[in-house]
Amino acid sequence: MDGTILVADDDRTIRTVLTQALTRAGCKVHATSSLTTLMRWVSEGKGDAVISDVVMPDGNGLEMLPKIAQDRPGLPVIVISAQNTIMTAIKAAEAEAFDYLPKPFDLPDLMKRTARALEQRTTLSRKAAADDSAEIDAERDDLPMIGRTPVMQALYRTVARVMNTDLPVLIWGESGSGKSLIARAIHDFSDRRSLPFVTVTDADLADIEGPSRVLARVGGGTLMIDEIADFPQDIQARLVRMMDAPGDDAPRFMATSQSDLDAAMQEGKLRRDLYYRLSGATLEVPALRDRVEDIPLLAEHFLARANPGPASPRKLSDKAAQILLKFSWPGNVRQLEHAMRQLALASQAAEITASEAEQLLGAQSGPAPMQTEADTERLGASVERHLQRYFDLHGSMLPPPGLYARILREVELPMIEIALAATAGNQAKCAALLGINRNTLRKKITDLDIEVTRGRKMM
Repeated sequence: MDGTILVADDDRTIRTVLTQALTRAGCKVHATSSLTTLMRWVSEGKGDAVISDVVMPDGNGLEMLPKIAQDRPGLPVIVISAQNTIMTAIKAAEAEAFDYLPKPFDLPDLMKRTARALEQRTTLSRKAAADDSAEIDAERDDLPMIGRTPVMQALYRTVARVMNTDLPVLIWGESGSGKSLIARAIHDFSDRRSLPFVTVTDADLADIEGPSRVLARVGGGTLMIDEIADFPQDIQARLVRMMDAPGDDAPRFMATSQSDLDAAMQEGKLRRDLYYRLSGATLEVPALRDRVEDIPLLAEHFLARANPGPASPRKLSDKAAQILLKFSWPGNVRQLEHAMRQLALASQAAEITASEAEQLLGAQSGPAPMQTEADTERLGASVERHLQRYFDLHGSMLPPPGLYARILREVELPMIEIALAATAGNQAKCAALLGINRNTLRKKITDLDIEVTRGRKMM
């Protein structure tokens, strides 16, 4: 890489890591903990790209993006943030940041994005000022699409990318995972936000005049088809014709499904031509069991929402939180929301106890699931199955770049965390267990932002 990078972050460790990595890559680096200093550098014409945190002691990095665009059109800004909600990704996209990465970020991934920013710095354009109509109401911050996990962060970035396109969107996920919420968010923060959002049922299309009535209702807004695989074949045919000839004021089409659409097509339940028309962009909403680390964040949000009055919201005890983490949550985020609402109402004290959580979840638990073939399959086979499904869900589109680093991180992070726990946080023993150099282990702990605690061995 060749260029000067301006780094703004109030975390000294992050500034040091980025300075060292970028310098080794051939860049010049100016690092600061102050947005005021960053903006002075920008106004003086310094820097070929910017890497900035959002929450800084003297301001908000996202709020500075319009000013940077005005002072230095074409200067790419990469936003990094520990505020890992969909709103951060959407606001970064609205403010036309070059890219957005959540903390903890993958350093090699950030380096690649910085290289792309430097390559494209001469062609990037920025708006002179933020469009007032694109401002996001602060009340939207209560959207329960919260998550620090890589799968949720990838979803947020994809939502931000497709939000203001005209591509049809197919949203896949289990019941209760938040598919309709994602669809509504895409509409509410898009250029079509002032137009209708209409959810269509098969009854709406049951007669020959149904499509024209639906199109008249939605205008140029968003037409959402819930559980597309459940629609009868004749209604699916009408949807195909509707999408092929939507009229002058064409809506944006979105659809959701909790079914295996490949299997549905093979079984003749879903028309292939309809699937191909709807899958311009395919989003997979992860099940709650695939983002366990987000459960405490979601639980805290739902408990606060269940008690909107002046009194402090209920809180989970540490043991109650552990019970939530171990529960399977077959109903996903919706089930967690209902559980938190019940606990907020039933709890006798400010802190929800383990026994209260056990009593509630015990009543919601069904029989223990039978062991499946997937429980005993080799790790390689499990990864292969996951990757194939991931590619299939993207249809004709390729997944976002950086797949290799993302998959390695997904495997490497839990492996090191479990090995550290098994060796009671002893890094020398952990390195020996993993078969890597102790310095290599230390670097990975830093890069992956792993918290090391000393304690009793697991084994």
